[in-house]
Amino acid sequence: MIKKIIKPLLLVVIMFQFQSCKKQVKNIEPSVSANVQTLDKIISNFKDSNRNDVIVVSHRGDWRNAPENSLQAIQNCIDMGVDMVEIDIHKTKDGKLVLMHDKTIDRTTTGKGLVSEWTLDSLKTLFLRNGANHPTHHKIPTLEEAMLLVKGKAMINLDKCYDYFDDAYSVLVKTGTEGQVVIKGNVTLSQVKEEFGEYLDKVLFMPVVVLDNPESEKIITDYLENFKPVAFEFVFKDESSTVLNSFKSIRERGSGIWVNSLWESLNAGYEDDMAVINPDSIYGWYVNKGVNIIQTDRPKLLLDYLRSKGLHN
Repeated sequence: MIKKIIKPLLLVVIMFQFQSCKKQVKNIEPSVSANVQTLDKIISNFKDSNRNDVIVVSHRGDWRNAPENSLQAIQNCIDMGVDMVEIDIHKTKDGKLVLMHDKTIDRTTTGKGLVSEWTLDSLKTLFLRNGANHPTHHKIPTLEEAMLLVKGKAMINLDKCYDYFDDAYSVLVKTGTEGQVVIKGNVTLSQVKEEFGEYLDKVLFMPVVVLDNPESEKIITDYLENFKPVAFEFVFKDESSTVLNSFKSIRERGSGIWVNSLWESLNAGYEDDMAVINPDSIYGWYVNKGVNIIQTDRPKLLLDYLRSKGLHN
């Protein structure tokens, strides 16, 4: 008799706990997705050089919490509300494009040798290493796999793909993602028109300008007067260039300002690792200068800072 009473009581308790858990999950879901913007909104913001929000670009994905250039590193960025993910590509022996920063696979995988010496099938037998150099269960993704994952969710900056862009563009068309991709190059306007002209009206192109180059201001002026790129990426090892005080006027002319907070040789020492100590002294400096696109190795830190200032959704 006691057993007959206890069993229904246990069932009631279990059902109550289950319903309680469901309510908790429902309460959590909005806070997880609240900061995730629509792709259309991200693209619109990126193209609007005069907006107040700052675009966050995550370098090689969220590589501190997943292997660099892995699908998980990309997914982490999508989940935290990053606007754009930077990835690198190289071509395999059998002509497939895979995500890999280095020409060799030694540093980031359990294999060794040049990417170009391995077929895709053979690369798929390897495992990616994490930031501490330990093997993980993650595999090397193809560009197609990465683009299908990010489709409709975030923008992508394709790096190290200038020489492979014919092949890369075919993948973008196949996956229907060409409208959410930015490519870049450290080239003059005449060079990019000669080498890349057929794609300039199909994808977003951004020139990289090294401000130590004595011709940098001439290169910028040529682009602004004859092409007006969606943005410029500026690299500067110190603060001597007068261009650093012209960011706001460049934005007024229709081009955004992209900087890299990755390491000091790219940004005169205004780098992510120093932002851990005092984010306002680093990210605040960029904002005050008029920067509106920041590529970072610490996406969560940057997002938290910008959100605290009302500069990101």
